[in-house]
Amino acid sequence: MAPTLILKTGTSWPDAWRRCLAVAPEAFRDDRVLNLWNGAWQEDGRALPAVSPVDGSPIAGPPRLDGTTAHRAVCAALDQHRAWRHLPLEERRARIAATLDALTEHRGLLALLLVWEIGKPWRLAQADVDRAIDGVRWYVDGVEPMLAGRSPLDGPVSNIASWNYPMSVLVHALLVQALAGNAVIAKTPTDGGVACLTLACALAAREGVPVTLVSGSGGELSQALVRAPEIGCVSFVGGRDTGSAVATAVADLGKRHVLEQEGLNTWGIWNYSDWDTLTAVIPKLFDYGKQRCTAYPRFVVQRHLFDAFLAAYLPAVRTLSVGHPLAVEQPDDPYPQLDFGPVINAAKAKELKDQVAEAIDRGAVPLHRATPDGARFLPGQDTSAYVQPVTLLNPPPSSPLHHAEPFGPVDTIVLVDTEAELLAAMNASNGALVATLSTDDRATYDRLAPQIRAFKVGHGTPRSRGDRDELFGGLGASWRGAFVGGDLLVRAVTRGPQGERLPGNFPEYQLLP
Repeated sequence: MAPTLILKTGTSWPDAWRRCLAVAPEAFRDDRVLNLWNGAWQEDGRALPAVSPVDGSPIAGPPRLDGTTAHRAVCAALDQHRAWRHLPLEERRARIAATLDALTEHRGLLALLLVWEIGKPWRLAQADVDRAIDGVRWYVDGVEPMLAGRSPLDGPVSNIASWNYPMSVLVHALLVQALAGNAVIAKTPTDGGVACLTLACALAAREGVPVTLVSGSGGELSQALVRAPEIGCVSFVGGRDTGSAVATAVADLGKRHVLEQEGLNTWGIWNYSDWDTLTAVIPKLFDYGKQRCTAYPRFVVQRHLFDAFLAAYLPAVRTLSVGHPLAVEQPDDPYPQLDFGPVINAAKAKELKDQVAEAIDRGAVPLHRATPDGARFLPGQDTSAYVQPVTLLNPPPSSPLHHAEPFGPVDTIVLVDTEAELLAAMNASNGALVATLSTDDRATYDRLAPQIRAFKVGHGTPRSRGDRDELFGGLGASWRGAFVGGDLLVRAVTRGPQGERLPGNFPEYQLLP
């Protein structure tokens, strides 16, 4: 009989909230977070109710501003920008370094907020915080040559990001943009992360970093955060539908932009035999339930290797551990070691389950469907945001699972017989961020990899967004604007010599690094 689980001591949402009130009372009220603009925390905006994907319990929701107030915030950020851009680099560096020290001091609280707000297991929540801190320290230590001959933009950088990596993507970008001499604006994601971002921005604002943090609907705030003439650059991470609207707006305005959009990242198997290596990597590909921009939800497998692939794949996927990220047997037990917890909300869980059921009804073959029997849950907890791992063979072309990223623990497999079919299936989404080709023959990899439309292609190993000096971007519809990572992130938010062409994917040209 499985033991009854309890919540780990000191990890409840009320515990986390009390710690936030103690650490940053200027940014948190008894029952809500505040917006940060014009250098002050503002008790404006309509606070919406929100629930944790972990167990459906109430948590703080975003205080949504209207468009008029958002534009006032942008105008105030421009004033901050005009002062900050003239601050000596050493002063900017000192303030960013002090912010990193404060983030390090409160690392555990930031990670706990990520667990409750977006459902990350403890290990991955800590990694998100650590990657932000360590990544920005790399820039603090070596930014001088990156800024040589360059100057800040004419206006602040506006950041609109998805909910899945509040620290290692959004906070990391904000602090590097500020280090480069820009005031920064961030819109909190609609689906989660508002308390974590509020705490991080409070720690930065205390050190004099010119950060603005606002909440609201993308449609209502886009006029201010995307189209306003005061904005010097738009940085966006999200889906293709919203990204396309942003891309159209910035192209019309000739505005600097960095738009990271989704793509179907694929893993190809061709003339391959190192199955033990594949078995070892499969569980890692399910980190955070594949809710990451560099997840691999599609395997494209040579037909005559399908039996060997299944023999390597199925035992690995059956080992995955799912459950409440804070459920333990004894109050002081270590945090549970889970591959993933919930997806971002119950609505997303239902969408995925409906897509799987519809795909099977239309001909997809279910190869693996885990049950919740072995999952780690608290007695009687709400589990509506949890999805157990699923693997489908040959989803029908009419299914979204055939051509789009599911953003959940659903794998699909497509069988092919020729190299041409392999490439066509790996390029199904007209561009991706990452891809991998597993083949024993290096010459085959060298010949096929350049034909795969992904910014990074691994040889039998997964690729990721990367940190520090590793560059990042996308091909095709997965990316618009300047590429980032390493010195390219600094170049994307600064001005260089007249006539400079930034590496990136622009309407008028594509320039690879």
